Amino acid sequence: MRSHVKNPSGIDGYDLALAFFTAANYALVVCPRERRRVLRSELTRSYCPGVSATPPEYEAVLRVLAALDAGVEPDRTTLRAAVRVLLAALAAAAPGRSVEVRVPPYGAVQCIPGPRHTRGTPPNVVETDPLTWLEIATGRVTWADAVNAGRIRASGNRADLSDHLPVRSAGPATPV
Repeated sequence: MRSHVKNPSGIDGYDLALAFFTAANYALVVCPRERRRVLRSELTRSYCPGVSATPPEYEAVLRVLAALDAGVEPDRTTLRAAVRVLLAALAAAAPGRSVEVRVPPYGAVQCIPGPRHTRGTPPNVVETDPLTWLEIATGRVTWADAVNAGRIRASGNRADLSDHLPVRSAGPATPV
């Protein structure tokens, strides 16, 4: 017999096990029209849904890199998503507000620990085009090579990102 626990809101008949394992119920559906409760024996098993080895946010990066490898220009929407994902990964991996990294027209982030600015143009700025950003953020081109080729404009004594490139996610994942 299932015990019913009162909801903190005071609703009687609140089935805690059913409410808590709703996601598992949907994963264990045998037929689309048939739903069944999770059995107690199934609660003890670990549940691991089939997930891609690549986090979904990095799919745009992979699509852009595949397009570049094929000699095709990537579409703007995918390029924008890839640039923003890599900028966000840089900001998460090197939190701070002393350097502003700009990739016009798609985005800009502040990163690297140190003194921060609050108004006007920051003293440490890195600016580059989207394709160069993708190449240096993924390790296809080194920071030094891109600076020497004039593909990156960096100003300020903290505007060297070579220690933070290629971008690695802030979590336990491997480099992009």
